[in-house]
Amino acid sequence: MPVSIAIYMPELSFRTRWRDALRGQMPGRQIDLFEDVSDPAKVHYAVFWFAQPGSLQQFPNLKGLISSGAGIEHILEYPDLPAGLPVMRTIGTDLRQRMMEYVLLHVLRLHRRMPELIASQARGKWEQVSTPLARDCTVAVLGLGNLGAEAARHLSRTGFRTLGWARSPKQIEGVECFDGPDSLDEVLAQADIVVNMLPLTPATEDMVNAAFLGKMKRGAAFINTARGRHVVEEDLLAALDAGQLSHATLDVFRQEPLPEDSPFWAHPGVTITPHISSIADPETGAVIVAENVRRFEETGEWSHLVDVAAGY
Repeated sequence: MPVSIAIYMPELSFRTRWRDALRGQMPGRQIDLFEDVSDPAKVHYAVFWFAQPGSLQQFPNLKGLISSGAGIEHILEYPDLPAGLPVMRTIGTDLRQRMMEYVLLHVLRLHRRMPELIASQARGKWEQVSTPLARDCTVAVLGLGNLGAEAARHLSRTGFRTLGWARSPKQIEGVECFDGPDSLDEVLAQADIVVNMLPLTPATEDMVNAAFLGKMKRGAAFINTARGRHVVEEDLLAALDAGQLSHATLDVFRQEPLPEDSPFWAHPGVTITPHISSIADPETGAVIVAENVRRFEETGEWSHLVDVAAGY
């Protein structure tokens, strides 16, 4: 039986779950972890997340590279990326649902001033706060791809005035959509809460810097569910300390896990979550990968194909 799919994720327990789930979805295939492959020449597909440098070079007959999640920069920035191979991301309804839940949760948390209430509880103080209705709070979602569009749509349905910004024109029911670099300042100036859901590209790396933060409304809040490298962390901390930002909810960081000595841990204006906004479930992800591979072998077409030149 030829080996056709090899799997790698940094955590052994996670990659074995992926292996077992894919074996269940594709019983006619030999599916192994990278380290267990006996004949690398028979591997046709690599499903992985942050593979070790050089590890793809052992597979000379790959037909496609598949990210086990929505993020693909770990593939595009791979130091030994085989040339000319199609790159796919794994996106399904579970990822959209999880991301939507995370964004809605933390927008509501900031809107209802939960960080202040938690601080009052820690001081043993009964300090009531009032908040406007959702319709009087403006939330901007930056990045209107598969996940961002779903989050923006649900924010609007919850009652928030919702703005969306993307590089190219988009239309989403209930969302005021803007596009192109010339409109970003207008979006930032209006938003009480800014949610970053942009892809990481050379154009967006370090985008959230002092100039960006200075264009936001004073006292606005920031949520980052995209990538840590979007943010110049020193500038974000300075904006919090100066009161330009009231709070930052951060799910992603330049270095993960976040180092124990990071100033974010103890900062009173920061909420930290450990990159859990939308983790691909192996059992659900295996269904998507299996369907994608079967489609390619039957039709020669991939789903969720990445534009390698554009970076997303």
